[in-house]
Amino acid sequence: MAGRRYDPERRQRIIDAAIRVVGRSGIARLTHRSVAVEADVPLGSTTYHFKTLDELMVAALRQANEGFAKAIASRGALEDPRSDLAAELAALLGERLGGERAGVELEYELYLAALRRPALRPVAAEWCEDTAALLSRRTDPVTARALVALMDGICLQVLLTGTPYDEEYAREALGRLLPGADRGRGTAS
Repeated sequence: MAGRRYDPERRQRIIDAAIRVVGRSGIARLTHRSVAVEADVPLGSTTYHFKTLDELMVAALRQANEGFAKAIASRGALEDPRSDLAAELAALLGERLGGERAGVELEYELYLAALRRPALRPVAAEWCEDTAALLSRRTDPVTARALVALMDGICLQVLLTGTPYDEEYAREALGRLLPGADRGRGTAS
């Protein structure tokens, strides 16, 4: 019998494999076995690192959340008070929703799974709180939470209806929530 192979990246490979399984086949097809096959690891490795599927989904959702927070932070609009925050956020949504939407669909599938899986709720709440905290660098906490809710709504509408993303609409809608933004651009008085 061969000795146990040292594999410090195995846990991360399992999380990445779970994300691919959900992205390709949906949450209903996520099992320890499907993830083990996808990650090319023994079945026991998935249950060693993640005793339950909920634990595995929590790790996958947390990883997806971190990606969005990094994308917001990397734009620079949070640090530069002269930048147009609404335009920056609308452009960020455009980048996420433009082209291949599989990654965003996966994130929302995991996010919405919290409706039926209580173990995911704290992670979904973390996403909202962390994103609002980032946006609070430029606005008050209530407005930051409203921006998060509006961005969520816009993303869900685009994903669920299949309509193209309208960046100008998103910029104007987000701008209406921000103090001092140019309100009503393109509308009659």
